Amino acid sequence: MTTRIMIGKSLFFKSCLFSSFALLFACQTSGQESQVDTITEEAIQINILTDKTFQTIEHFGASDAWSTQFVGLWPDQKKHAIAELLFSNELDTEGNPKGIGLSLWRFNVGAGSAEQGEQSGIKDEWRRAESFLNADGSYDWSKQAGQVWFAKAAQEFGVGKLLVFPNSPPVSLTKTGKAYANEGKSNLSDENYGAFGEYLARVIKGLGEKGLHVDYVSPVNEPQWDWSDGGQEGTPFWNNEIAGIVKSVDDALERNNLTTKIDVAEAGKINYLFEQADKEGRGQQIADFFSPVSSNFIGDLKHVSRSISAHSYFTTSPFESAVQLRTNLNSAINTIDGLSYWMSEYCILGDNGGEINGGGRDLGIDPALYMARVIHNDLTISNASAWHWWIAISPYNYKDGLIYIDKEKADGNFYESKMLWALGNYSKFIRPGYERVEVEIGDQKEQFPDLLVSAYQSVDQGDMVVILVNSGIKEVQVNLSKDGRGNTIDNLYITSKNMDLQSLELESPAEKVTIPARSIVTAVIKN
Repeated sequence: MTTRIMIGKSLFFKSCLFSSFALLFACQTSGQESQVDTITEEAIQINILTDKTFQTIEHFGASDAWSTQFVGLWPDQKKHAIAELLFSNELDTEGNPKGIGLSLWRFNVGAGSAEQGEQSGIKDEWRRAESFLNADGSYDWSKQAGQVWFAKAAQEFGVGKLLVFPNSPPVSLTKTGKAYANEGKSNLSDENYGAFGEYLARVIKGLGEKGLHVDYVSPVNEPQWDWSDGGQEGTPFWNNEIAGIVKSVDDALERNNLTTKIDVAEAGKINYLFEQADKEGRGQQIADFFSPVSSNFIGDLKHVSRSISAHSYFTTSPFESAVQLRTNLNSAINTIDGLSYWMSEYCILGDNGGEINGGGRDLGIDPALYMARVIHNDLTISNASAWHWWIAISPYNYKDGLIYIDKEKADGNFYESKMLWALGNYSKFIRPGYERVEVEIGDQKEQFPDLLVSAYQSVDQGDMVVILVNSGIKEVQVNLSKDGRGNTIDNLYITSKNMDLQSLELESPAEKVTIPARSIVTAVIKN
């Protein structure tokens, strides 16, 4: 069988594993090296401007909600295999990544709905969560054992950062005595802000005693939503309440001699950071929290990180609207000196303007391409320095998981999705500390959704990573240069209908390559 790969000059390939694409030169199945034909079609010129830099990437992450409470107790071989897919930076014997190399792990600090059982009002048992805090005020550090296992596995695989986040304060502190709100009202009285802060500090210290250093705590989650239907743990908050909570958490961290930074504000949509929109008193969070003239200013607190976070839900389609919203967000971020932006949660929800529906599990390339487009826009237009997926492991019939599982508490099967590997095209190769650099595509003034290109460079080593997302139905030739000079590609990693971040190691570096139709390709250029 013959495989064809489009490359701009004569070179050789080590193997012929890639028979799924109509690519433009042949290697023989006998294993012998064969010369490649030179491309005659005109290629798109892509030029990387290494002196024009943007944000420094901090991390790519995902959360342990909610399945790891059970999967972390599955048989060792299976849970280790899942952890490897999420966390590993190693390559197999064929040069293919064993995992996607996440650099941050999000640990959901439960509110105690699991202990309440059916009386919690949360019907889905998998969306309830244990709490380290007992009803009598004591702490039980044997709780959340499955989640602790995954947090330790992340650490052992080299994941550098750990963030903890509660969706609700513990039920012993809430107004309703449950882990969700009533009638869209915040579920924590201001008299309990101090106790909530101390609770989070105790949890951070308790995890530290297990060998888990907590780098960040995010005390509120999507405060614009009502969280009153018992679908999961959660509570709304207004900005003045968030400011009070953050001050209490800051005090508790300082009092307990902790170095953990506070992340705010996990806005339910990105526009709530720069406008009130439909949530009066819960929007314009950039100005409200980081402008010194605001009554809710928290930017001078010792433990507050110099970043603000939001979720990309319901703002990703159509393409032109997604670009405009992110342009507005970046403009607002730039009004505050030294402030960076984290996109701290996303999965595919809603109908997205008819482009893709969030309902229905789909392990294939369609949601992976859509996800890659969202990542591209968040990194290149919002200038996000961090990008986090929602649930790493999903038992549900939605486009919400990187890895899917049977909804079985004791043991079950697991299934890789193309979304896992599409995220890996970014997270495996853009390491913490890489800088995003400018990309020129021919004479285009802007990028278009069928072909999206971004580039990142290692400040220390000078290596370059270029990520190309071809959502079109035709393959695309590209000619890559750096600062106007020809540049050679050392490795390609392809996610497509038939490839899962599969490596194409070139025998001879190449300047021209073809990006297969409907694929995400990471090109690695070594210094």
